[in-house]
Amino acid sequence: MKIAEVSKRYGLSADTLRYYERIGLLPGVTRNASGIRDYSEQDCARVEFVKCMRAASVSIEALIEYMDLFEQGEQTAAARKAILEEQRGLVEKRIADMQAGLDRLNAKIENYEGILAAERAIRGDARAPSPATGHPVVGKF
Repeated sequence: MKIAEVSKRYGLSADTLRYYERIGLLPGVTRNASGIRDYSEQDCARVEFVKCMRAASVSIEALIEYMDLFEQGEQTAAARKAILEEQRGLVEKRIADMQAGLDRLNAKIENYEGILAAERAIRGDARAPSPATGHPVVGKF
C-alpha cells in the first residue's frame, strides 16, 4: 500500500508517516523498484497501534522504547508490559484531571442556569425556555 493510501486510511499525513519511519516507530517499510514506500499489513498494524497510543497521549519516547523492545523479541515482554503500565497510569491521571475539569464546567453551567432562571422570574417570565436547554425552567430558584 502506498503512503497516500496509508495516510488516508489512518488519517495521518504522509509527513507524519515519514517521521515515524525516520525515528524508528515504523522500521523496515519496504520500497518498490522505484523507491516508493510499500506498506505491508504488518506496517499498517503498527501505524494503527502508534496512532492509538498517540491518541492516548503516550509519548513518542515511550513508543520508541516500546518498539525497540518489541523488535528484540519475547524476552522483553516484562519490560514492554512495564512501559504500558506506566503509560496507563499517566493516561488515568489525565482522565481524572479532565473529569475534574468537566465536573467544574458542569457546576458553573448549572450555576448560571440558576442565575438566568432567577432573572427570568424577576422579569415575570419564569416559564420561558432556558437558553441552555430550550425547556421551561420551573422551580430552579
